[in-house]
This record gives sequence, structure tokens and C-alpha cells, in this order.
Amino acid sequence: MCESTFTRRVLQGASALALSMLCLGASASADRPGEGVKITPAFPTVDEERFRGEVALAGLRELGYKVQTPKETEYATMVLAVGFGDADFTVNAWDKLHASFYQKAGGDENMVKTGDILPGVLQGYVIDKKTADQYHIKYITDLKKPEIAKLFDTDGDGKADMTGCNPGWGCELVIEHQMKAYDLTNAIHVNQGSYFALMADTISRFKEGKPVFYYTWAPQWVAGVLVEGRDVVWLEVPKTDLPGGDNTVDTIYQGKNLGFALDKVQALVNRDFAAKNPAAVKFLSLMQIPAADESAQNLKMQQGEKSAADIQRHAKAWIAAHQQQFDGWVSAARAAAVQASN
Repeated sequence: MCESTFTRRVLQGASALALSMLCLGASASADRPGEGVKITPAFPTVDEERFRGEVALAGLRELGYKVQTPKETEYATMVLAVGFGDADFTVNAWDKLHASFYQKAGGDENMVKTGDILPGVLQGYVIDKKTADQYHIKYITDLKKPEIAKLFDTDGDGKADMTGCNPGWGCELVIEHQMKAYDLTNAIHVNQGSYFALMADTISRFKEGKPVFYYTWAPQWVAGVLVEGRDVVWLEVPKTDLPGGDNTVDTIYQGKNLGFALDKVQALVNRDFAAKNPAAVKFLSLMQIPAADESAQNLKMQQGEKSAADIQRHAKAWIAAHQQQFDGWVSAARAAAVQASN
């Protein structure tokens, strides 16, 4: 009788322990739905776009994912990597600007496009306000006038010199198209190379009181140094004319036609990976960085805080300042994983 009672108690204890361990395992799994899953990001080679990537990686690590070394490449290749499974996601895809890259990488068949990682992205052509006011320059086509083009001529060839964007970014395709569409090839010379090195020279010219003319986008640190409305102004285009022929997109900002689609940066997730990882998709669908915050972080980089460790520190500081919001994204991602498993 005693032995039977003892055996029964041992078995009851073992059952309780097993149940306890099972509950603990379930709890750990719910908190870290990505536990044991490797996830590979794809990032562009532009360091100024790494900040939002570090915020994304921090959230995915909270969910248990084992983050692999990011694949860093040009934008078109970055999107291809996600589309064909060489990488699992990116948070650096422009919705409109990179549309052709997206389609070439398989589009909706190969990827899930989600979230508004960075809303309210602008692009366009800019000149210094002093010159714009003095010579009544409003449109980029005003530079067809030789006397206006000469104001921005830095090499003596009679053409206005414009700081353009890097080959491979996507914006260079729009600029090239518009130079022809607006009949500007004989009036404007587009300087291409390392954009930020060229912009350093452009800013030096501005500080010397000389006219400047450049392509830019916002958010990024240039907008914090040459401030729109105070130092520089957007040039208008006579009409929307974009590569591919779809001119129905919105290109109007504060009453001006900037010529480039008003855009946003989204996350792309490989479709096969997305099907197995609802937590990652949910987190990326909710994550959002205000444009002003990314501009401020980029300005810190321009001022010298540009190492990988600096960018990671900036991301941690941003998360700490937005902890409740960040925790909400993580909690919703955990809930999405639980719901998908039921």
C-alpha cells in the first residue's frame, strides 16, 4: 500500500513537472516565435539607409530570429536577392522608384510588399534660393536660357552643372529620361559619381556664395544643411514625365510639380519566407520611422558619427526613445505568430 502511494505520488510529480516544462516551452515559443530561424537581410551600400535596417534587426532579434550577415549591394540586386530567396527581406525598397526592380524580381509572385517603413519621401531638383529669387527661376526648363545655364556652369562648357545621383540607385533613370523629355541635354550636364562626395563640393560652393544646382531626396542629411525655403528651393517641371509612361502618379508637393513620384519606403519579404514567418511579416508591416528622425540621424553621420557602431548606437537610442511603440510592434508580431499556429 505504501509503495503504491509512493509510486503514485512520484508519477503525479513527474506529470506536473512535465506539464510545467511544456507550459514553459509554450511560453518561450510564444515570446520568441523566430527561435532557431535564420533570417538574412538585404541592404543597399548607402550607409545613410542603414539606420532603419538596424531598428528592424533589433525587433527581429527580440522575436528570436538569428540574424545573419546582411547582403549589401545596389538596389536592383538587393530586390532581386529578396525575390529569388538569396535574402529574406529588406526595409529599403522605394514603392514607386524601385517598381521596375520589383517587377523584374518576380513582383507579387515572389515577394510580399508591406508596411510604410519611411513615409513621405520626396525627390527633385534644387537650386539656391538667392539665385532663384534674383533671376526669377522657377522651372528646370528655365535653364534652357544660356544666360541662366551659365550661372551654374562650373567647368566652362556653357552647360549648367547639376549634382546627380549614383548609377544603380534608380533615380538616375528618371533624371536621364527627363533630360531628354524636357529637351535639357544641351543645357544641363549631370555630374555622377559618389553622390555624397559631390554634395560636399556643392555645399562648399554654397557656403562661398556661389549658385548651386543638384538632385536630392528627403529625408537625408543634406536637407538639414541646405534647408528648403531658407537656403534652397525646389524647381518645378513643366509636366509629369516619367520612364515607363505612367504619368498618373502624384508628383505635386506643396503646389509644385517636382517631377518625381511622392514616394514611401516599404519592406519586401520573400514570399516563401513570409508564409512560414508571420511574426517577421507583422513586425515589418508595423515598423515606421518618421522622416524627420532619419534626417536627424543622417546629419549625425555627416558630422562624423558614421561607423557601424555609431549607427547601431543611434538605432538603440531611437528605440529607447520610442520604447512603448517598439514594444507594441513586437507584441503584435508575437500575437500574429500565435494566431497563425492555431
